[in-house]
Amino acid sequence: MKSALPISLWLTLALCSSAFAQLAPAAPAEMISNYRLQHGEGRVTSDATLNRIAHEQAAAMASKDVMDHGVLGPFSSRVAPSKAHRSGENIAYGYDSFPKTLGQWINSSGHRENLLMHGATKVGVASAKSTKTGQTYWAMVIAGDYERPRSPSSKTTKPNRDEGNCRVEFVGLCLPDALSK
Repeated sequence: MKSALPISLWLTLALCSSAFAQLAPAAPAEMISNYRLQHGEGRVTSDATLNRIAHEQAAAMASKDVMDHGVLGPFSSRVAPSKAHRSGENIAYGYDSFPKTLGQWINSSGHRENLLMHGATKVGVASAKSTKTGQTYWAMVIAGDYERPRSPSSKTTKPNRDEGNCRVEFVGLCLPDALSK
C-alpha cells in the first residue's frame, strides 16, 4: 500500500497541473497568431529583440505616464535592431490584461491593420505599470520581411561606361556631356 500513495499523489498533481494549464491565458504571440489565422494571415512567433523593444516602449510610457509612440524617439530608429523591412507598433493603456488590450486593438482599424500585417512572422509584447497612477501601459511590435543573406553570385556590379563622357555622376547615374557626342 505504501507505493499506491505516491502514485496517486503524482497522478493528482499531474491532472491538476494539466487542468491549470488549460485555464491559464494563452501567450500574446499565440493569441495574435490565432486572430491572424482567422483572417487568412500566418502565425507569428515571440521574438526576444521585439520583446525588448516593446518592453522599453511600455516602460518609458509608464515612467512618464504618457501614451506616445515617440516617447523614446522615432519608431523607425527603435525597431532598426530587428533588421525587419516591415514593422508596426500598437500601444495602449488602462487595460489590466492582454486579452482586453488585444480586443481594443482588434476594434480599432489602424491597430487591426498592424495585427494583420501581411508577411509578419515575429512579434514582441510587453506591459509596464505606472508607479504614479497604477495605469498599465502596453506595447506590441510586429515585424516581417527579414533580409536574407545574399548569395555571392547576386552581387550587383556597376555598368561599364566610359567615365570620360560623364558630365555629372549622381547616385551612380551618368549624365553624359552633350557636347562630347
